[in-house]
Amino acid sequence: MGSQEVTSGQDSWQGTNITVAGLGVSGLSAARALAGLGASVTVVDGGDGDAHRDKAALLEKEGIAVRLGDAETLPDGTGLVVTSPGWKPSSPLFAAAAEAGVDVVGDVEIAWRLRGPDAAPWLAITGTNGKTTTTQMLASILEAAGLRTAAVGNIGTPIVDVVLEGDDAYDVFAVELSSYQLHWAPSLRAHSGAVLNLAPDHLDWHGSMEAYAADKGRIYEGNQVACVYNVADRATEELVREADVEEGCRAIGFTLGTPGPSELGVVDGILVDRAFVDDRQKNAQELAEISDVTPPAPHNIANALAAAALARAFGVEPRAVRDGLRAFTPDAHRIAHVADVDGVAYVDDSKATNTHAAQASLASYASIVWIAGGLAKGATFDELVTGAAQRLRGVVLIGRDRALIREALERHAPEVPVVDLDRTDTGAMSAAVQEAARLAREGDTVLMAPACASMDMFTNYNKRGEAFAEAVRALGATGV
Repeated sequence: MGSQEVTSGQDSWQGTNITVAGLGVSGLSAARALAGLGASVTVVDGGDGDAHRDKAALLEKEGIAVRLGDAETLPDGTGLVVTSPGWKPSSPLFAAAAEAGVDVVGDVEIAWRLRGPDAAPWLAITGTNGKTTTTQMLASILEAAGLRTAAVGNIGTPIVDVVLEGDDAYDVFAVELSSYQLHWAPSLRAHSGAVLNLAPDHLDWHGSMEAYAADKGRIYEGNQVACVYNVADRATEELVREADVEEGCRAIGFTLGTPGPSELGVVDGILVDRAFVDDRQKNAQELAEISDVTPPAPHNIANALAAAALARAFGVEPRAVRDGLRAFTPDAHRIAHVADVDGVAYVDDSKATNTHAAQASLASYASIVWIAGGLAKGATFDELVTGAAQRLRGVVLIGRDRALIREALERHAPEVPVVDLDRTDTGAMSAAVQEAARLAREGDTVLMAPACASMDMFTNYNKRGEAFAEAVRALGATGV
């Protein structure tokens, strides 16, 4: 066995023996796409339940082999392994591939290789937090400019499916990329890329903060026009310095303060551009007002500036930046105001699944009753609690790893009242909202920004947010 030569385009896959790891959305997409291009595809998955068998039956009808219950053994004759993003690099299947000299890549790498010579450029976005919102903002701006675009990658339609629509179907893509996807995409070379921020996350997958940052930094490799970084996060600028980019590619910063040359920032409530203007030492271009961004929380203004920077790198006019931001509506469970009950605002930020996201959310309100807890994913909470202590009216803790937050509160905010709900059932959210209502005073915000993943109690963060909103509505109905 050995790695087979795989070239770019859609005509080079005939007869290639490919193993696809995982029966998830991206795995199914890659398997079907590659089989349709003439590859011999085998999908492997460690599961063997009814849902797995149903998917396997459908694939087998399409001529795709499926092996269930064994995700560790490399099928004979494999020339390339295509992995789903969540599979860890330490997986036994990949160790077997390495021993056999077989490359392992992800669906993003496959999509990049499938592009034709006239394919739409990629404007790529990564970061610990804000990726989806920024990507959607960018797509909205590009649409406002009259460009044919789609938000793809770690969002929406699988990127392989979109690329197969043909080179002439789109003008440009807004591409959200996770650290997992970047790890498995060695050939990716974007038109322009952005790293929004860096904070510890998924360290159990990457093994270290250094490895996590290095995978994020892959987004800058080979950039043609702009490497967009966060002025307030020096680690993102360091990744730009380390990147090997095309000659003439520029480093473009974004900041919530007054921008310097080659930066976008904020002046008197106006988003301004000092990067893509003539004589950027002296001139600045107005792009939009803070009020054009929904919600106008500081971290979301930063998202808007990053999206604007990428759009401007692609030549989009200022008016389209403004119109695109005005047209954008964020997804549910991202600092979503649910209701006001007895003068208290209830806000759902279930998407705050790590400490960095929760920090941004907590910084948006002056007096908070905080609902937090869930799966910590190896995170620590001392820095988060220290920064938020002066804003906390009280805290309600739920979820498996709530003790880690409680202990940080005991160390750094011992005067803040804490209710520790020793529950991980889904009904705990209703109790949490009732306890938060008891702690809150008129003018406060009850903020559900858990700083943890949801899977100890809920299927995903969406279900957690829905449970919170349902509990708030019940609270309003009863007048508790």
